[in-house]
Amino acid sequence: MIELYTAPTPNGWKISIMLEECGLPYEVRWVDIGHGEQFAPEFLKISPNNRIPAIVDTAPLDGGGPLPVFETGAILTYLAEKTGRFLPAELRGRTETFEWLSWQVAGLGPMLGQHGHFALYAPERLIYPTERYRREALRLYGVLDRRLEGRECIAAGQYTIADMACFPWIRTWKAQAIPLADFPHLKAWYERLKQRPGLRRGMEVGADRINRRPQDDAEARRTLFGIVEDKA
Repeated sequence: MIELYTAPTPNGWKISIMLEECGLPYEVRWVDIGHGEQFAPEFLKISPNNRIPAIVDTAPLDGGGPLPVFETGAILTYLAEKTGRFLPAELRGRTETFEWLSWQVAGLGPMLGQHGHFALYAPERLIYPTERYRREALRLYGVLDRRLEGRECIAAGQYTIADMACFPWIRTWKAQAIPLADFPHLKAWYERLKQRPGLRRGMEVGADRINRRPQDDAEARRTLFGIVEDKA
């Protein structure tokens, strides 16, 4: 059994997609990041960087005790190796998959996260950081669009954990006002992947728990954005 510690965010959905695609049994342990549950000592034992998602595998392949894993790239790799799915065994395909998984966790996710913060949640609309991160978001969309020209999937000629890692972040295109139609190869990939039943189930995990306006909650403003209320 996999225990999934998560919240309804693009990073959280990476792992619920993988679990659904693999058909692994799992139980969700919700972490209320708007109210600081990611800082609880018991959660920090599983995820020392106080970020979701994280997992605990109660039946690891080595036969030992429960094994916690944090960071999405590590979790996706762990689950792929546990199941023998969505990660090629041969050298070149495996290397490509790790390249694009690393690209997502180091670039696409953080840059779209920063753009989303300044464009959607920041208490002031600051032109310089908003435009800086928007330009970088558009550059990364362009990188992925060029990569997908003539390809069905991102790496290794097949659907892999690299696709699963990228999809939930590309799904934010509408909220972030990114013109997906300007990236036709990426848009075609996005529309194809949306049809996968496992991916759809994974994206539905926690859909009813999404807080679309965390900036309206004073505690969430402090916890997520570091905004302290002026009591003067």
